[in-house]
Amino acid sequence: MHHIVSIVLGYRKVAARWAPRQLTVEMKTQRKGVCTQLLGRYNVEREAFLQRILTGDESWVHHYNPEYKAQPMEYRHKTSANPRKFKVFASARNAFFAVFWDMERVVQMEFLEQSQTVNSGRDNPTLRALKLRLRHVRHDRDSILQNGNARPHTSRQTQDALPFRQLEITTLPYPAYSLDLAPPPPTIICFSN
Repeated sequence: MHHIVSIVLGYRKVAARWAPRQLTVEMKTQRKGVCTQLLGRYNVEREAFLQRILTGDESWVHHYNPEYKAQPMEYRHKTSANPRKFKVFASARNAFFAVFWDMERVVQMEFLEQSQTVNSGRDNPTLRALKLRLRHVRHDRDSILQNGNARPHTSRQTQDALPFRQLEITTLPYPAYSLDLAPPPPTIICFSN
C-alpha cells in the first residue's frame, strides 16, 4: 500500500502548518486596505514617516532571579567539606511588561504590579507617561503610535478619555491578527545587580 501511494502515485504525507487565525474575507480586505494606506503614506513621506512610528506591545514575563552554581563559590581548605548548592526553581511570579520603541531605541518600559489588571483604566496612565517620556526623548517629532487591537487599546473609554487627543498622539490603523505588520523591537538586554 505504501509503495503504491508514495512511489507509484507520487503522494507524500504532509503536516498542516500552524496559523494563528484563519482570516475571513472581511479581515483580508481590511488588511489589504490598511497596508495600501500605509504604503501610500510611506511613498509620500518616505523615511520621515518611519521615523515617526512608535510601536507598543505587552507581554507576560516570568520573573525570578536565578543564581548560578558558580556565584556562591568560596575558598576552602582541601580537607574541609564542599558547600552544598540546592537547585532553585523558578518562582511562580509573572509580571506584565509593556514596552514602546521606535526605529532607534526603546522609549519606555513599564512593569505592572501583580495585583493590577490590564484594562482601559490602566492604559490611560501608561499613555500619559509615554507622552511625557516622548517630550524628553524625541523633542520636536510628532509620534504616530502603532499599538495593536487589544481590548484596552480599542475600548470606548480609552478612545474617549484618550491622551492621544489631549497629548497629540495619532494612531496608525492596525488590522486584526496582523502581528507581522509591526516592526520588530530593538534588542532589549536586561541586567540584574
